[in-house]
Amino acid sequence: MEMNQYLEVFIEESKEHLQACNEQLLELEKNPEDIKIVNEIFRSAHTLKGMSATMGFEDLASLTHQMENVLDAIRNQKIGVNSEILDVVFLAVDDLEAMVYSIAEGGDGKRDVSEAVAKLKLIEMGESPAQAEAKAETAAALAEPSHAIKSTYDEFEWTVIQQSKEQGFETFEITVALREDCLLKAARVYMVFEILEKIGEVIKSTPSVEQLEEEQFDQEFSVTIVTQEPKEDVQQKLLKVSEVQRAEVVPLVIDNFRHPEPEKEEPATVSSLHEGESIAAESLVKEDKKKAPAAKQAANKTIRVNIERLDILMNLFEELVIDRGRLEQISRELNNQELHETVEHMSRISGDLQNIILNMRMVPIETVFNRFPRMVRQLARDLNKKINLEIIGAETELDRTVIDEIGDPLVHLIRNALDHGVETPDVRKANGKSEEGNVILKAYHSGNHVFIEIEDDGAGISKEKVISKALKNGIITEQAASALTDKQAYDLIFASGFSTADKISDVSGRGVGLDVVKNTIESLGGSVTIDSKIGQGSIFSIQLPLTLSIISVMLVEIEKEKYAIPLSSIIETSIIKKGDILSAHNQRVIDFRGKVVPLLSLKEIFDVPSENQDSEFLSVVIVRKGDKMAGLIVDSFIGQQEVVLKSLGNYLTNVFAISGATILGDGQVALIVDCNALIK
Repeated sequence: MEMNQYLEVFIEESKEHLQACNEQLLELEKNPEDIKIVNEIFRSAHTLKGMSATMGFEDLASLTHQMENVLDAIRNQKIGVNSEILDVVFLAVDDLEAMVYSIAEGGDGKRDVSEAVAKLKLIEMGESPAQAEAKAETAAALAEPSHAIKSTYDEFEWTVIQQSKEQGFETFEITVALREDCLLKAARVYMVFEILEKIGEVIKSTPSVEQLEEEQFDQEFSVTIVTQEPKEDVQQKLLKVSEVQRAEVVPLVIDNFRHPEPEKEEPATVSSLHEGESIAAESLVKEDKKKAPAAKQAANKTIRVNIERLDILMNLFEELVIDRGRLEQISRELNNQELHETVEHMSRISGDLQNIILNMRMVPIETVFNRFPRMVRQLARDLNKKINLEIIGAETELDRTVIDEIGDPLVHLIRNALDHGVETPDVRKANGKSEEGNVILKAYHSGNHVFIEIEDDGAGISKEKVISKALKNGIITEQAASALTDKQAYDLIFASGFSTADKISDVSGRGVGLDVVKNTIESLGGSVTIDSKIGQGSIFSIQLPLTLSIISVMLVEIEKEKYAIPLSSIIETSIIKKGDILSAHNQRVIDFRGKVVPLLSLKEIFDVPSENQDSEFLSVVIVRKGDKMAGLIVDSFIGQQEVVLKSLGNYLTNVFAISGATILGDGQVALIVDCNALIK
């Protein structure tokens, strides 16, 4: 049976079953006596086992089978649910997720799951994994420990190691473990390799260097190095790398080397299938149902489409939008009524088509939110806090390109809420609050934007403490500090390297702070604001555009060059007299509705050659970034238009105040102004 045609369906359904397992396990932790929840988890595990076996992923099937045995014992009341058992089942689900994602990325789905399997077997036999581990450690302390070689070496690598040994070099296999909350894993890997290459020769890494660079590993990787440095020195140097939690340096003995074994051929036939265990069988049943008239109402009206196809469709439509702009311009120039009517009709049709395509790219934000209950559970335990996470509006949809980028900023903000926001149970009790803190994660639509709010009922943000730390770090002056409003003071938290943590923790307070969050959100065309009350809690509010690929802009002209300013950044356009321009702190400013707004000349910023056409009046576009505003001086306004946002490519990265370009109807290229970069 040809299984490749079912691979996509297998991956999607496996992810759904694993997500269901995660959600139900969290419910089981709250209601350990509820056998219905155990049955739900068992059903998901059972189906996943059957699908994995049918598709030939034996490691997946084996681990799921072992997990199934434990769940079966729980539902038959042979084993009682406790936190240790749940931790082990969560560990098994993590391994299963890693294998499924490996398959999704084109891998073979193989993984060392011996730890999870061993613990599950102990639980099945009624033993405690923690107690068994303690006994094993005691026994190991009494005997000389033997090191299990983690990597497989080919003949060339074996020869290099052997010859190095003969010349007085030592070979070490180093296992490096990063912190679970490490956000920049590839950067840490680079720092580790930089140290190792200074003290010796790296001959092997597991996973491969390419996989490490792509962050295709969990928290741990191993490197084999030939060096003359002592073992202790190597270990100490690695432990100095930020966010390295553990570095094990073990000398290799040549006799222990493992060589690659010849691959075994898998039998092509599949054993007889049980009900519910074959994805192929399930798909065939679905096809039969489609043919049956009685099943029409019950038939699923959704279809899974590969994301790459949607990207291709979007790219083709972007070209259509460019041609639509060209046709509209030609129609205006020729002034032919029939052509004008046809182009107008085509514009309406393409507008409807645009809405449909953009909606097809929309993904529920729950794909990001789903990871947080597990994360909050673990962080709450690490911080010895009681936290209740409430998720509202998970069905809210966002463009896939935004979804892909928003995960890490939200992780940062939730960690911040748990570590800095919510107090410990004893402090909350002393302040008359319930011991359990509440964190609310909320998403909703408003106009052409999506808002995401992270709210906690914790201690709130102390304005005085923030200002004091900002003064100490030289972020603001004493004079500026005295004039700050509450919101302006809270915004200082987003300054690079800012942290109000009294002590450094594993969760936050290491100087890799909220500036990363702000930069990421602003790069998506969004903004983030803070509101807080001492003793009552804080709200971090993120505003994001619904989509990034087709945007509405105001086209402006500077000399003979055209620029596009996103409408989402514009407050209004204005014509001002040169005589109305004032000066403050060596900066040109204007009075805009009672506010002092700085003036910036795009001609000067982009170094556009000037023909010195002097005029008494100036065309100004008033733009904003959060609460801050600026006036951009241009030569003239062309008008509003929908344009396709195109990247400047690899050769023009980090161009100041330019976020991309677009092709206009007449074939000209207009650069898109990044207002966030211009407003300080």
